[in-house]
Amino acid sequence: MSLSVRPSSGLLLVLICCPLLGLVQSASSNKASDNAHPHLGDSDPERCMRHHFVETITHPIYKCNSKMVLLARCEGHCSHTTRSDPLISFSSVLKQPFKSTCSCCRPHTSKLKAVRLRCASGMRITATYRYILACNCEECS
Repeated sequence: MSLSVRPSSGLLLVLICCPLLGLVQSASSNKASDNAHPHLGDSDPERCMRHHFVETITHPIYKCNSKMVLLARCEGHCSHTTRSDPLISFSSVLKQPFKSTCSCCRPHTSKLKAVRLRCASGMRITATYRYILACNCEECS
């Protein structure tokens, strides 16, 4: 089964036999919750934003059924401006003579999610992960 989808960008996507790929496309088209750096316009495709992908979760030891889940990551550019300011000290020894600032694309908000895997012995194991809701350019540490 294949399905043609025309997102708001005008591109034509063809989805073949994978329901989660449809979720990726529809979630990616909802960019209202993605926060961009104020110096970069919303039209910049390289800006800091949330990107969706599908991952298969399997247990590393037990023989359990695997599950496909929709995940998100933060990726993109923030301001290209970095700064190093000299620090003032009243000591003759300066271990770190400068304070540098830069911004990185990071998760701003997320929520905890869980997936239950059914194992061969009848046991059920829960895997947890953080699902990113929005990304921001924040000071790197």
